[in-house]
Amino acid sequence: MNTIIKTRIELLSSQDYNGSYVLLSDNIESLSENNLKKEELKYILDNYKEGNKLFHFNRYTQQIWVHIIDKKAVKHIIDEEYRKAGAIIQSQFSALNIENVLLIDLNNNNRSLLYAEGIILSSYKFDKYKSKKDKSNIELSKIYVKEFTEREIELMNISNEATFWSRNLLNEPQMALDAQTITEQFKLMSEDAGFDLVVLNKKKIESLRMGGLLAVNKGSNIPPSFSIMEWKPENAINSKPYVFVGKGVVYDTGGVNIKTGDFMTNMHMDMGGAGAASSAIYAIAKAKLPIHIITLIPATDNRPGQDAYTPGDIIIMHNGKSVEVLNTDAEGRLILADALSYAQKYNPEMVIDLATLTGAAARAIGKYGIVAMRNEEADIKQLNKSSENVYERLVEFPMWDEYDELIKTDVADIQNLGGAEGGAITAGKFLQNFVDYPWIHLDIAGPAMLSAKDSYRTKGGSGVGTRLLFDFIKEVAK
Repeated sequence: MNTIIKTRIELLSSQDYNGSYVLLSDNIESLSENNLKKEELKYILDNYKEGNKLFHFNRYTQQIWVHIIDKKAVKHIIDEEYRKAGAIIQSQFSALNIENVLLIDLNNNNRSLLYAEGIILSSYKFDKYKSKKDKSNIELSKIYVKEFTEREIELMNISNEATFWSRNLLNEPQMALDAQTITEQFKLMSEDAGFDLVVLNKKKIESLRMGGLLAVNKGSNIPPSFSIMEWKPENAINSKPYVFVGKGVVYDTGGVNIKTGDFMTNMHMDMGGAGAASSAIYAIAKAKLPIHIITLIPATDNRPGQDAYTPGDIIIMHNGKSVEVLNTDAEGRLILADALSYAQKYNPEMVIDLATLTGAAARAIGKYGIVAMRNEEADIKQLNKSSENVYERLVEFPMWDEYDELIKTDVADIQNLGGAEGGAITAGKFLQNFVDYPWIHLDIAGPAMLSAKDSYRTKGGSGVGTRLLFDFIKEVAK
């Protein structure tokens, strides 16, 4: 799997630069003949108006852009405007075969790095299976910036690379990325970034009595896997680890309750949580952040095979609780529950799980945010700040005790499905039965799989959650 990002951000170490550049500004008054020709400045002043803020001047041997990005009241919204502005200009670089470009921030507001992030993330392509690749355009090789430390640039490059890893994992078809071959990708990631990896096979999973993971896997001819990734640097500042848990359903047919119509089309991306959790620890380890991190990935496909689990089955989970199956298409919470109860052995500081778990979450807030739930022990303030920093915003849903009534059953401890209402919440309440530590649940069903490009978030797997967790741990490390 190719995860190499062709475009890297670098610090301009010399003032002798004669290549193409972009002038970034938040007001037209900052433009002058010091950085533009007289006729270029006059053209901008004559034509600047609301909705006309990107100007391009072809000097033949040099391409110049001026991008005026208006101020807004809230910092994280301004930051996002810079990323989106970068995504807008990326296609122009490609069309003009620009190989290197310098970003010049006229207002010294340190947002050119965010602009570069938007350029790079919007340039992502998943074309490895195309017999004829588009070779007509040259991709950017380097984006030069000023006024940043080498460390700031390094962290941004790592974040972009990790997001590409996550997107690649989601976009691979199931025939190339199943519950076994995904562990090969985790091995490549561990070797590159330096974290430890242990993969439990089916026999070990059976010995641990992970009834949820084993039940979902019964209809498949490919055995499940349970991957344990660990980054434990000698200078770790936390005595108890942070644990990420990612849903790894590599393909979801719905099982016996098979999905109908086109609801199965993108289900090779039902492991968006696994993509985010694994690429986040990849970024943290590659950045050598002084935080002890563990990532758990239960992986299987969900198929209606000959031995598939069925509605009415009663499963004994890893923590000993019994679950009545009402619907085999509510499988993600079953494999997550085993992983969450397994996480208890680490006495964690906090556990964050990520999953493309419910259509209810997607219907509630669409692609614009992440549904979040938590128990009372978990402090979500820093994660909320990070969600604004990277613009993967959280919408917290309630975890009221009344919702527990919706997953009660006469024949087992709980059932795996609530009613027609509050579906995202009842899924969260189900998972709550398997935690005894500070815990945050992130349902990424809305933003994880995109049917069309959304600015720098490209069509297909968006990689949502990767940048969020990386930023969160960066802030914890401070």
